[in-house]
Formats: sequence, C-alpha cells, structure tokens
Amino acid sequence: MSPSTKAHIAVLFTNIFFAANYSLLKMVSPNPVGPFAINVVRVGVSLVLFWVIWLFGKTDAGIKRQDIGKFLMCGLMGIAINQMFFVTGLTMTTTIHAALLILLSPIIITIFALWVLKERFTFYKAIGLSLGIGGSVFLILQKESGQHAPNYLLGDLFILVNAFSYSIYFIMVKPLMERYSPLHVIRWVFTIGFFMILPFSWNQTAAVDWAGLRLEQYGILVAVSVFGTFLAYYFNIYGIQNIGAGATGTYIYTQPIFVVIIAAFLVGETFTWQKFVAGLLIFAGVFLVSYKNGRNKKLAVPPIASR
Repeated sequence: MSPSTKAHIAVLFTNIFFAANYSLLKMVSPNPVGPFAINVVRVGVSLVLFWVIWLFGKTDAGIKRQDIGKFLMCGLMGIAINQMFFVTGLTMTTTIHAALLILLSPIIITIFALWVLKERFTFYKAIGLSLGIGGSVFLILQKESGQHAPNYLLGDLFILVNAFSYSIYFIMVKPLMERYSPLHVIRWVFTIGFFMILPFSWNQTAAVDWAGLRLEQYGILVAVSVFGTFLAYYFNIYGIQNIGAGATGTYIYTQPIFVVIIAAFLVGETFTWQKFVAGLLIFAGVFLVSYKNGRNKKLAVPPIASR
C-alpha cells in the first residue's frame, strides 16, 4: 500500500474519530464528568503521548524566541478557548447542531481574510457568506429540547465561539507550520494549552468521583483521549505530510455525515429536514467562499480540526 493511500485512510479515520467524539462526550458530560474536567483528561493524555513520540524521534524540541508569543496565542485560541467552549457547548446543544455550526470555520476565516488581509470581495464570496450565515441562523432558530439539548441557544453560541477561536488559531498557526514540522507545532500547542486550561478546570476535575465511575465510562474517556484526540491529530499530521493540507482539509466535510450516523445509534438523536436544509446551505456557503481560495492558496480549508 502506497504512503498516499495510507494517508487517505488515516485522514478518513481521523474524521470518524472526531465525529465519534460528539456522541461519546455527551455520554459522560456534564455528568458524571464536567466539560472542563474532560478537557484536562483528553488534552493531558494527548500531550503526554505527543512528547513520548518526540522522545523516540530526533527533532528539535525548542521554540525560537521570536515565535514564543505566537505559540502562546495558538495555545490560547486553539486549545484553551476552543476546547473549553466546544465541550461545554456540546453538553448544552445537540451533536448535529454542533457539527454543522463548526463547519462555519472556513466562512469565518474568509471574513478575517477580507477584513485583515484585504482580500478581494468577489461575487462568489458574497453569495457564499450569505448562504453560510443564513443556514446557521436557520439552524439556530430550530428549537431543540430534551436531554440532548438542555440549553441549545447558549450551547449553539458557545459552539460559534469555538468556531471563531479556531478560525483565529488557524490563521496564526499557518506560518508556524511553515517554519516547524506539524508534529512539533501540535505538541507545543497542546502543552501550552493544557497549562492554560488547568487553572479554570482544576476545581471541576477535583470534584469528579473518579472512583465511582463505571468501567464503560472509563472506556469512553480512554476512547475520547486516545482515539478522538491523540490519534485523530496524529493521523491528520500524517495526512498533511503525505497528501498535503488541501487534500487533508477536504475530509472535514465528511464529519457531519459520520456525526449523524453515530449520534443516531449512540444517543438517539434524529436528523430532521430542517437540519438537512440548514446543512445544505452551510455546505454551499463554505464551497463558494472557498472557491477562489482553491486557486490562489492564500487561505485554505482548515487542515487541522481542533475538536
């Protein structure tokens, strides 16, 4: 099997792992494990494994002085704010809402590119932004209730903050990926982000009755940490190195499909025609705003989904 084929398979599994996270997290959070405590476990386990990999390699472990501030901001936006709002928001809304709203990241990146990088505002981008934003508003207006969405409006808002912070992270991490290896960047981003979330998560982590957790709940935590975080990021890096960031990034559009299938089996969520229409609008919006980017390469679909 060629490295390219292996990379495509690895990236496909990356997005299956990320999709499974949505349902698995809802099965253990907010009870018996709070969302902030979840992040301590999954980020902490992943950074340890990333450093173990580094011990067996021969790459440089340091950060250049001029890049320290950039790494700190990436840790803040890519892990601390991103992950805390994602898991907290997910416990309040449905997995399908969260998966579709996270697809807004490329649209938010396009808005930043228009504003900060002064990219040209084309007809395709105008239509794409209108469709993407319209689809997200239509999705949010669909009332959700029950155990899967105890406070869906606030949850949707938190997911949007998650997408916003990830978009800033993506813009900031792109030049670092050009100066360091992807594994080097992710290892340090996880390390910095872990120490940033620790002060906010310590009380919630200490409050968990770890001895009282059932075996299947420990199994979910292991799956979320090892498969849904560490291996998902590691496989994504493998994809970037072998088939490129663009091809790796396109697989993000498979996530909502896997999310819907997994959520139906694990947590009993239903996929309505309203969600289908909202998803179609968001997908169309993302395609149109990314249309020109596929040619000039200034910005591309996010290659590393921070979930």
